[in-house]
Order: sequence, then structure tokens, then C-alpha cells
Amino acid sequence: MNLTRNPDRREPNGGGRMHPVVREVTDRLIERSRASRTAYLARLDAEAEAARERGPARSALGCANLAHGFAGAPETDKPDLRAFVRPGVAIVSSYNDMLSAHQPYETYPPILKAAVRAAGGIAQFAGGVPAMCDGITQGRAGMELSLYSREVIAMATAIALSHDMFDASLMLGVCDKIVPGLLIGALHFGHLPAVFVPAGPMTSGLPNKAKARTRQLFAEGKVGKAELLDSEMQSYHSPGTCTFYGTANSNQVMIEVMGLHLPGSTFVNPRTELREALTRAAGRRAVEITAHGAEYAPVGRVVDEKAIVNACVALLATGGSTNHTMHLVAIAAAAGVELLWDDLADLSKAVPLLTRMYPNGQADVNHFQAAGGMQVLIGDLLDAGLLHNDVLTIAGQGLDHYRSAADLKDGELVWAERTEGSADLDVLRPVSDPFSADGGTQMLDGNLGRAVIKVSAVKKEHLVVEAPAKVFDDQLELLRAFEAGELDGQDFVAVIRYQGPSANGMPELHKLTPPMAVLLDRGQKVAIVTDGRMSGASGKVPAAIHLSPEAARGGPIALVQDGDPIRLDSVAGTLELLVPAGELAARTPQGAPLTDAQWVGTGRELFEAFRRTAGPAERGAGIFALNGRSESLAGAGPAEGDGAA
Repeated sequence: MNLTRNPDRREPNGGGRMHPVVREVTDRLIERSRASRTAYLARLDAEAEAARERGPARSALGCANLAHGFAGAPETDKPDLRAFVRPGVAIVSSYNDMLSAHQPYETYPPILKAAVRAAGGIAQFAGGVPAMCDGITQGRAGMELSLYSREVIAMATAIALSHDMFDASLMLGVCDKIVPGLLIGALHFGHLPAVFVPAGPMTSGLPNKAKARTRQLFAEGKVGKAELLDSEMQSYHSPGTCTFYGTANSNQVMIEVMGLHLPGSTFVNPRTELREALTRAAGRRAVEITAHGAEYAPVGRVVDEKAIVNACVALLATGGSTNHTMHLVAIAAAAGVELLWDDLADLSKAVPLLTRMYPNGQADVNHFQAAGGMQVLIGDLLDAGLLHNDVLTIAGQGLDHYRSAADLKDGELVWAERTEGSADLDVLRPVSDPFSADGGTQMLDGNLGRAVIKVSAVKKEHLVVEAPAKVFDDQLELLRAFEAGELDGQDFVAVIRYQGPSANGMPELHKLTPPMAVLLDRGQKVAIVTDGRMSGASGKVPAAIHLSPEAARGGPIALVQDGDPIRLDSVAGTLELLVPAGELAARTPQGAPLTDAQWVGTGRELFEAFRRTAGPAERGAGIFALNGRSESLAGAGPAEGDGAA
């Protein structure tokens, strides 16, 4: 790659300048993962050595296997596919027409194929993976399949790569569970390089604050559905990723910081010359980093303990999605690395909040990009010793590559180091002058279990809530109570249970945000406690989410009764049910998850096996074992009761 960098720049963490907490977390992560990571790398290295010896992977196939592998290829490609000279590159795409973020991928395969050929390789579209839109399924039965789709995507990625035809892969995905699923699948083929190819955000539409206000007015009955739909259409208006800083854009930040995007490619808008140039460059780079070249960068080596810590730091520094407290654990496990919530909790205390993007501010990701974006963020975090520089990336050795921004000069793609700081301190600040001293995502502990809370958008007066519980076994029950006026004029903690991965797939409960925000604005003291999710769009209502153990696994949340006092203290990091221990011990669980017979419709019955094997939230809420170790991360066994899984 043609990267222009400052040759006089001192390596920020090559001489012991790492932040002590980052160093400590990294060291214990390496030690904790030593056995599993060693086993993972041993398998990776064996496969890499075999790849170097045999040449392109398809050369190991028998004649009938190989003929099947390119029978449908263009006649112009067949001579190269049978010649065993050009490395093969798999294109794995999550394209569909419904996700605005993924719609641009419709045109990518021919662009990538041409770029790969020009670089000396040959690309085939190896497979598609499902990509559901959480925005469409919010509050509906389909949302109960959303988290499970991550595992389906990982398995679909593995199927696409299982033909042993490929020496590298190009991964096309942006949103929510799609990028974690693609990466988990790719890491199970860790000897293959994987270049992730973003599509970029849509241009800014209706400001997010105006959109949120209209949602609250609709919840209060002050505007109708037509006005609400007009507002939503002005916000979500064209191809590209939604512009608020939710899970999709958090994915993109982490993937660039992990060194799996080309530098500066994350937030370039679709349908621009620069976007297409970066896409072509991604195809070329996939060829350059195969085992048959001088810059071999297998994804299993790129994603190591230091890269995982870098992703955690970037997530916290940007106030990113709480969903990644699970996805990062699952991604790390696929690379043989055992990440714990304790690691995230310690990092959160040390990593300052450097960005304000909705829902943590009024700006969107386009404003962040205009302020300097990833290059300013990464450069500042490197200089502060909060990111590891000594990592392998698809751009080369060292995260310093990611100080460089991409641009077009006379039609040619070039990279140059960005040396100036933020252009808008209301959106992006340096470590020396952060928005807050910590990352805004915290872990809570107490007699109700362990939970996650995102406080970067919560006002100080709402950081501690002590109020009676109002218990619901379904989010629709709370919505009905709100509409009936039954929640008016009261302080309360809404407890929404049986929403965990083993109960119903751990749906996002984002539809609860507008009505709860209405009550908060009326002066009521309210909060949420749930074993479900609230998504990357979690906002100003304090919400203890991902509570583990979940109700369906016998967690204490199943013992909570209406009127029980609950204290959610995000300052002290505690979550307590203020009921005497003896009284709690005498209680039996209340409520129950849906049975197998009830959990049907919208295809949910096809996912019963996932309910029965899903692990707890703090272990990634997945079904796969820690790579390099035999036992599953789920570890909880089936829950009690008919169909509780």
C-alpha cells in the first residue's frame, strides 16, 4: 500500500508508554487465553504452511471437485482457475435490498472481481449470508431471531469458505449481527486473510434529535402515524448505513481499529468516487496479503489479544453500542481469546469518552467523519498509549497505518497521514480534553446478577435510581400499561424479564425508549432492568441490560415482585434488590418464558436448538465453543420447564 507517513514519528507504545490499565488488561487476557490461543494458532500455522507448499488452495482438489468449483465461471476465467497460478479470493456478501446499509453491495462483486484480477488473483462469489434489519423487526416477533442470526451468519460464512477454493476472502457487511457473524466465521478459517469491505453511511437527513422528538410526540398521542412516518423517512432516506451511532457504526469503528478495513475507508459515503476507489483497493489488497505473497496477513493473526483490546478501547472511547459487550466476547472466543466483562469494566474506567454522536449527542457519523473521523481518533489514542501499535493489520505491521486518510488525487487513490487534530470539538475531542473521564459503558454487580449500563447519554441526576419495581414478562405489557395511563405520576423501575438468549433470543427492547423517555421528561424517576437488550440506540433512560443470569436460567430477576425496592447505582456500579436475603430465599420464581408450543410463528420454531444451547450474555450469548478449547462457552445446560430451553 502507498501510505505516506511521518518518518520522524516516535512509536507510541514500543517503549513502555502503554497506559497501565490497558497493559494490565492485555497481559491478563494473554495469560488467561494462553492454552486456547496456542491451540488455535497451532492449527492456523499448520494450515498456513500447507498453503505455502501447495500454492493456491484449489490445487489440492481432485479433478471432479475442481470442475464443479468453476463450472459456472465465465469462460474467460476457466483457464486461470485451472492453471493454479492466480490465488483465489472468496467474496462473501450480505447484500439485500431491504437493508439500506447493504443495498450498495449490489454492485460490488464485478468491481471486486476486476480489481482482484488486475492484482493477479481471481475472485468468485463464494456465498451470501442472511442480513436482517433490526429497524424493521423492532417490537415484532422477528426481533427474537436477531441475535441468533449472528450464529447463522457465522455458519453461512463457514459454508461459503468450506469449498477449499480460496486463499483470501472479501467480507461485505455492515450492520448489527452481520459483521460479528462474518468475523466469527472467518476466524474459523484463520489462515485465510480477510479484508472487510464497508459500504459507508447515507448522507445526513433529518437530525436525530428531531426524529426522537417526533417519536415521543407519537408515544404521547400528539402526532399521528402519517407525521411519524414522514419523520422516519426523512431520517432513513437513501442507501447507506443509518447515521446514528448504534451497533452498525460501532461495528465499523471496531473493524477499522482491529486493522480489517483499509485505513480511512469506514465512513466514506456510498456512490462516491472515493468509495468506489476504496472498494477496488480492497480487492487488490486481498491478493497482496495471501500466503503466497510477501505481506501475508491471516485473519487469525490480525485478530489477537492486542487487537481485541484495541477494539474494546475504541468502543468505549466512542460511547459505542452495548451489543458489543456480547459480540466482542464471541469474536474473541472465535480467535481463541477469552475476553470477560471484567476486562471491559476495567478498561471503561481508564478510557475517556472522546466523541458525541447520537444518542450520546446531536451529531451523526458524517459529522464525526468531517471532524477528522477515525484517523484523528486512532492517532490520539495511540499517542496516549491507549491503543496497541504493535499489531498486524491488513495494511501492514503497525496500527500507525491507520493515522492515514484516503483521498483521490488526479483520479489515483492515495493515503496521507492526518497530522491536524479535530475540526469540531463538539463532536470529537482529544484525550487531553475528553467529554468525560470514562467511556460511559459500565458493568453493574449485585444480588440481581451482573448487567451492563450505558450512561454516556444519561443525565447526572438519573445515574442513581431507587424506586419500586413494576414487573413485566413481555415488553408489550409495559407498552399497554403506558397507553392506559397506568404508569403516570409514579417513580418505578421497570423489570422486563424472560427476554434473555435462552428465553426468546434476547430481543432488543428499543420500543420501550420513547414511552419511558416521556415519563422521564415529565419528572418521574424511572429506569429499566432487563435480561434483554436495548440496542446501540440506547439513550437517556437509565437501563441495566443483559442481566445475567437470565430469568429462564433461574436468575434472581425471576424472584422480583411488584413493589420490591430496587436500587440502580451506576456511580457505584451496583444493582440491588432491596429485599432481605431470607425473604428472597423463600420465594419461588414468578412467570415463565414461552413454551415450545407458544414460541412459534415468524420462523421462531426453527430456532429451538439455539434456545436450548445459547450461553449467558456475559459469555457472548452464543452457541460456539471457545476456539482451541473443547467445552462450550454456553455452559449452562437447558433451563427448567417445558420449552424454556
